[in-house]
Amino acid sequence: MNSSWEAVDFFERLISEYVGSKYAVAVDSCSHALFLSLKYCQHLNIECNSVNVPKQTYVSVPMQIHHSGYKLNFVDNKWSGHYFLDPLPIVDSAQCFEKNMYVPDTYFCLSFHSKKPIAIGKGGMILTDNRDAYNWFKNMRHDGRNLSDSSKHDITHIGYHMYMPPEFAIRGIESFYSNAHKTYVGNNYNSYPDVSKLTCFNKL
Repeated sequence: MNSSWEAVDFFERLISEYVGSKYAVAVDSCSHALFLSLKYCQHLNIECNSVNVPKQTYVSVPMQIHHSGYKLNFVDNKWSGHYFLDPLPIVDSAQCFEKNMYVPDTYFCLSFHSKKPIAIGKGGMILTDNRDAYNWFKNMRHDGRNLSDSSKHDITHIGYHMYMPPEFAIRGIESFYSNAHKTYVGNNYNSYPDVSKLTCFNKL
């Protein structure tokens, strides 16, 4: 690799080829993968008043929905492995990693937490088959900068500081070659309390 940043590109290609998506964009957490996916749906002006989220899930998921500006709608969903943030084409797959698992026409979000099969301590990824979405995510994760155009010094969009550092990508590559043959379906809805009852959400 000619530069440390090429490790991130290589890690993205490695994961996308394994799960069956055309593209992958590495970020610093699955929570931020979900957040950027939600913001991209707003960028597309997808009509949506509220987003459904399981009552029993990781607490950060409904928080990202709120942070992105959508209304929350908690639902009973006996999910296992992954679930949709209906009615948007966003999948939370923090608890699932399998070969060819990508669902076409979605923004499919992964976690690389230390308890996951690709264990780098912290990190996430957005899978997509849409080139425009891929380019948008690549720029917005890194403060709105178009890093592929070295001659362009202006920044035209307000972005987010959510990129994956190269050293985390290198850990991911090493972990992939050690664990990619393993099918992983981790926690399901029974592993989480009913977060809709938390005070923080009752205040909304």
